[in-house]
Amino acid sequence: MDAMPRPRPLYLCRETTRHKRVVWYVKRHGKRVRMPDPYGSDEFWEAYQGAINGKLPEKPAQAKGGSLRWLVDRYQESAAWASLRPSTQRMRGNILKRAVEKSGAAPFAAICKEDIDAAVMDRAATPNAANNFRKAMNQLFTWAKRNGHVKVNPCDGADRIKVESEGHHTWTVAEVQAYRKKHAVGTMPRLALDLLLFTGLRRSDVCLVGRQHLKDGVLSLRPTKPGPMLYLPVCEELAASIDATKTSDLAFLATSLGRPFKSAASFGNWFREQCDAAGLKHCSAHGLRKAGATLAAESGASAHELMAMFGWTKMATAEIYTREADRARLARAASDRIGAAMAPKSVTKSNGAQSGRTSAMEC
Repeated sequence: MDAMPRPRPLYLCRETTRHKRVVWYVKRHGKRVRMPDPYGSDEFWEAYQGAINGKLPEKPAQAKGGSLRWLVDRYQESAAWASLRPSTQRMRGNILKRAVEKSGAAPFAAICKEDIDAAVMDRAATPNAANNFRKAMNQLFTWAKRNGHVKVNPCDGADRIKVESEGHHTWTVAEVQAYRKKHAVGTMPRLALDLLLFTGLRRSDVCLVGRQHLKDGVLSLRPTKPGPMLYLPVCEELAASIDATKTSDLAFLATSLGRPFKSAASFGNWFREQCDAAGLKHCSAHGLRKAGATLAAESGASAHELMAMFGWTKMATAEIYTREADRARLARAASDRIGAAMAPKSVTKSNGAQSGRTSAMEC
C-alpha cells in the first residue's frame, strides 16, 4: 500500500473486508462514507474533502446485469482484485475505467477475439498501452471464466503488438559519475541514487525502506512485488551516504516536506527531475537497477547471486545479464587470442639459431 501521510487525516478510518480487501471510510457526525479506490488517488482526496465538508458523494448508476460495466464492478469487488498490489490496481483500474466509459453497456458475453484485436489495433500508436490493455482484459476475463461468467476468454489468441525496444536505458559509469557530481553526499537526490545502485531495489521498495529494516549492516525486507525475502548488505559507501543525510522516521527517502513518497510513481517522477538537473534526460530509476545488475554480472556475479539481490524468482531473468556478461568476456578472450596470433614472433640469434627453437637439421 502507498505510504500514508503522518498523522492520518482526520475522520479517515481503515477497514478490511471479508475478502481481505482494505477499504477506507470517512466517519463524521454519525455518518459513514466510503472512499473510492485506490487510496491516494485524486478521486480519493476529492471525495475525502467533500465528505468532511458534509457533501455526500453521488451514488453511481447501477450497472445493468450482463454488461461489461457490471462484470468490471464484480471483478473489482472480488478477492482476486483485492490481492493485487495498490500500484497494479491503480494502473489496471484506469485501463478498465476507460474501457467501461467507451463500451460499458456492451454485453460482455458477446465480446470475442476479434473485438479484442480491434481494440488493441485502435491503440497501435502506443504499443505498450495497447499491450497493457490486452493484459488487463485478459485478467478480467480469466477471472470471469474461472467464476462461471463466460465459457471462453476472448483474449485467448488475441494479438500483441511487437515493441521494438530494449526497455529503460541502462546507466553507464560516466552517467553515474555525472549525477554524483551534481548531487553531493548528504543530499536526498544522492541518497536515492546510492540506494538504487547499491541495493538494486525497485522503485516501489526503495521509497519504503528505512532504518527499521536495517540491522547489523543488512537491510531485510519483503518486497511489495511477490517474491522471496531480501537480505541486502549495506556497503561502506552506502552507509556513509545514509548517515550523512537527514531522513524521515519511517523511510530513508522523503519529500521536501519530510514525508515518505506517496507511491512508486511519485518517487519515479521526482527522481527523473533529479536526473534532468544533472543533464541526464534519458535516465530513470529503473535504468539504474539495470545498471547495477549489469555491473554485478560483469564483475562475475552468478545468476543465483543476482536472483538473491534483485528479488527475481526466474533464473531466465538473471541469465539475461550473466549471458551478456559471458558473451563480453568470451569476446574479449577471443580478441586477445587473435592479437596474440598476429603478434610478430620475437627472434634473437644465438649460434645461428632462433631462440627457443631447435630445427631438425641441428639434431
